[in-house]
Amino acid sequence: MAELDTSQSGGKKKGKKHGGKKMSTRVDLTPMVDLAFLLVTFFMLTTTFSKPQTMEINMPVKDKETKEEGQAVKASKALSILLGADNKVYYYLGIEDPELMVTGFDKDGIRKVLNEKNRTIRDLIVIIKATKDAKYKNVVDILDEMAITDVKKYALVDITDFDLELIEKANL
Repeated sequence: MAELDTSQSGGKKKGKKHGGKKMSTRVDLTPMVDLAFLLVTFFMLTTTFSKPQTMEINMPVKDKETKEEGQAVKASKALSILLGADNKVYYYLGIEDPELMVTGFDKDGIRKVLNEKNRTIRDLIVIIKATKDAKYKNVVDILDEMAITDVKKYALVDITDFDLELIEKANL
C-alpha cells in the first residue's frame, strides 16, 4: 500500500514545551494511483486512432488464354491524360492528329475537363500516362480526380514515344 508519512522528526524546540506526543499524519495514496490508471485506461479505450487512407484499385485478372494486346478503344471515346513535370497535365481527345492541351490540378484544371468530357461523351474511357518526370503525388491526384468526377473506365498505361514527342512540341 502506498502511503505518505508526514511526521516531523526532531528534537525539542527551544523555549516551548509540549507535554504530549505529536501524532503522525498518514495519507493513503492508493486511491489516487487507482484513479490515474483508470483515467489512462479510459482515454486509451475512447481515443480513435487515425486509420491509414488507402485507395481502392481493382486490378485486371490476367488470363492465359487471352492475348496481351488489350481491348480496342474507339478513338472518339478515348481521352488521354499525360502527367508531366512541374505538375502539368496534358490531355488530348482521340488518336489521329491530336490537339494537345495543357492544364493543371487547380479548380479550373483537369477536374473541369473531366466533368465536361464525362457529360458530353457517353462511355468515356480515360487513358492515364505518366512521364518519368511526373511525381507520384500527381498519379494519386489524377486517380482521385477519376473518383471525384465519377469516371467509370480508366487505365494506367506506359507512355509512348508519340506522347513524349507531343509534350516536347508543346513545350517549345
